[in-house]
Amino acid sequence: MQSTSSSARPSSLSHLPVARLAFRPFFLLAALFSVAAMVVWLAFWHGDILLSPVGGMMFWHQHEMLFGFAAAVVAGFLLTAVQNWTGLPSLKGGPLLALVALWLAGRALMAFPLGLPAWLPMLVDLAFLPVVAGVMARLVIAAKRWRNLIFLPALGLLVLANLAMHLGVLNGDAELIRQAAYLAVLLITLLMVVVGGRVIAMFTANRLGLTRRPPIPALEYLSLGSVLAVVLAQGLAVLGVALPGAFFAILLGLAALANALRLARWGGQHSGREPLLWGLHGSYAFIPVGLAMWALAALGVFRAELAVHALTIGGMGTMMLAMMSRVSLGHAARPIRTLPGIGVALGLMLAAAVLRSPVLALVPEITHWTYNLGILFWCLAYAIFLFHYTGPLLSARADGKDG
Repeated sequence: MQSTSSSARPSSLSHLPVARLAFRPFFLLAALFSVAAMVVWLAFWHGDILLSPVGGMMFWHQHEMLFGFAAAVVAGFLLTAVQNWTGLPSLKGGPLLALVALWLAGRALMAFPLGLPAWLPMLVDLAFLPVVAGVMARLVIAAKRWRNLIFLPALGLLVLANLAMHLGVLNGDAELIRQAAYLAVLLITLLMVVVGGRVIAMFTANRLGLTRRPPIPALEYLSLGSVLAVVLAQGLAVLGVALPGAFFAILLGLAALANALRLARWGGQHSGREPLLWGLHGSYAFIPVGLAMWALAALGVFRAELAVHALTIGGMGTMMLAMMSRVSLGHAARPIRTLPGIGVALGLMLAAAVLRSPVLALVPEITHWTYNLGILFWCLAYAIFLFHYTGPLLSARADGKDG
């Protein structure tokens, strides 16, 4: 295809290390943004209003951790991985920096709407993920790597969830905002299930010299299919057609059980001395934990918000930290080893998830402490990442190659 060949020609900005591959700017900015957003959220929690964002602070926190932080990590990972999957050059140079600028514009307008018409920040924010999906689709189709098309429907549904959240703000519909945010969390969980299944067992076996146990096809289909069924059920809830709580709980329970069994076969019990490995296993463990807690929430045992934070902090936040730590080293041609403090950072993330979700469910009286400690642990964890990785992400590969 002509568009593919043209993308292979270096742009005038391709010599900048940060513009050589998508993981560089997006991992760095995602980590920076998450720390800044959490500091603002902590200030709000203590009564200081630092922003007057689109939709108010509650909406901003939900939306920006999903479509600011998480979307940037997803974009950085997918636009980097698709180059390996297809053998074709991914976005770099000027086009990559333009995509970064689009993401930054979305974050700026969501935080500082400046009295602009409500539709303008919405359109700028909504534009980011379709561009990411378009780049992926072009490369996957050109290379005929059909297996990787699975990510495109998930990205498309994320765009619709984002749109629904914005429409909820425009129409003053708090329930639509909540259900759309839940859909986004479950869609990112689905992406974690797909990516985790591809890499965690492989990373573990390769690093520890273990014989990788062959996947059980039925369990693989059940693990993915059950989470997909939960996503579709939540999509119906966004449309105002919520399933009965007991039936939704059954779907969630099945997804939790299948993914717990899947994880148990990956050799995580041998990863105790490798933080980049036990961090991945620990983060994936919070997927069945979060889904099981959500099943209980659907039965009225406690608030769904507790289950959501098991998935977002323990699953999403921890897996993204572990993946960024490993991917950044590999693609920067540096030895893949746990840098000092990264184990502490991953431990802090898992501790934050335990405090913010299971512990808070059992001891709701300590809400104030769990909120504060959860935020501080996140900030410390990602600050450790930034301390070690800002330099490598802004520097050329150690072997002198492009990327």
